[in-house]
Amino acid sequence: MTDPTAALAELETLLGPRLGTRAADLAQHAASETHVRAGLPQAVAWPETVDEVARIVAICAAHGLPVQGWGAGTSLEGHALATRGGVTVDFARMDRVLEIAPQDMRVQVQPGITREALNTRLRDTGLFFPVDPGANATLGGMAATRASGTTAVRYGTMRDNVRGLQVVLADGRVIRTGTGAPKSAAGYDLTGLFVGSEGTLGLITELTLRLHPVPEAISTAVCAFPDVAAAVAAVVVTMQAGLQPARIELLDQAASRACAAHAGLDLPARPHLLVEFHGSPATVAEQAALFADVAAEHGATDLARADRPEDRTRLWKMRHAAYPAILASRPGAQGVVTDVCVPISQLAQAVAETQADIAAGPVPGPILGHVGDGNFHAILLVDPASPEERAAADRLTARMAERALRLGGTVTGEHGIGLGKLGYMRAEHGPAWDVMGAIKTALDPAGLMNPGKLVPQD
Repeated sequence: MTDPTAALAELETLLGPRLGTRAADLAQHAASETHVRAGLPQAVAWPETVDEVARIVAICAAHGLPVQGWGAGTSLEGHALATRGGVTVDFARMDRVLEIAPQDMRVQVQPGITREALNTRLRDTGLFFPVDPGANATLGGMAATRASGTTAVRYGTMRDNVRGLQVVLADGRVIRTGTGAPKSAAGYDLTGLFVGSEGTLGLITELTLRLHPVPEAISTAVCAFPDVAAAVAAVVVTMQAGLQPARIELLDQAASRACAAHAGLDLPARPHLLVEFHGSPATVAEQAALFADVAAEHGATDLARADRPEDRTRLWKMRHAAYPAILASRPGAQGVVTDVCVPISQLAQAVAETQADIAAGPVPGPILGHVGDGNFHAILLVDPASPEERAAADRLTARMAERALRLGGTVTGEHGIGLGKLGYMRAEHGPAWDVMGAIKTALDPAGLMNPGKLVPQD
């Protein structure tokens, strides 16, 4: 590990008390939402301006000290954890809305603002930012991990909603990507390159985001199915019939039971779909009625509409709290969380085979997911004192990844690679992974930007 003494002295001169080296500061930035673990950073920096970020990175580059960005710490694959010490740059103090342009339906923000805080600021504009990964993540972290979530089936992922970026590169240079125009044919798509790069190419210090009109009408429905196969079949028919849900979420029987108990809701102990439609009142009513017909054809019962905001909020709060709810269903368990994404035509097979694997093993694993775009998750509940259970969970996640690739999908639809899924990149990308490594080397020849993640390692 690099001796940080000289670099930290320069950083302390620059930042004063906004450079943290206390054990509590370091430990706070070494925790993961799930089972993924790494070491401690050697310091935490809280910059307030892009100039400070550039100077932090330049100082670290001059001394060979690694740098990793930090948002809200809600990522699931250890993206922001320090593998070689260095400085963790926490963007909590860079959380301002810089410009709202309602006529252009865009907003410019700093990376530390959360999606909920942004939408609160947008309340009076008639616009909102739709990408909703569940956690109240920061927009910079969401761009770095190419987040998506419950609304991606209608509004797209961060890839579709980031118009431009300001990025500090590994040598301290500051660049801008994108323009205020809705489209461009001018050169490489550098915005697309940095979205999803997980901080391995630079630190995002500003984002220009696409906004959407607040829908005139919203209707949410929840219904129970006899089994997961019937629920998945209903999803496939819904999407192939051209319906346009804003959200369509699956909870299998175990997930439904855990989430309902945690939220205090009275739901049958069966698999459920939660569906939401956005649009004009007439469009929403028509789409909801058509979905009800599709659901009924697949054996759905107990279909309930939630049109009042408070009722919708209760249902989606239940869904967003799925992770702690499922953890609570096996007290003391550790969550090994994984996701895959497959073509919608392969979704039924992928889910059925995953269910069979879980049923045959020793580890419970409720399934849930954003099935409208072929993305689903398994939360494997492992006894942390049992190496056998952890090994079984690792085998199951490997089988899920291999199955997704066999069916023409990807090993992660939204969790990203980080540390947890690095071992699957060669299988998914082949020689293209080496191209990613070449891009990394070109922009960060010393390998100091979030080392140990995403690209081939030495």
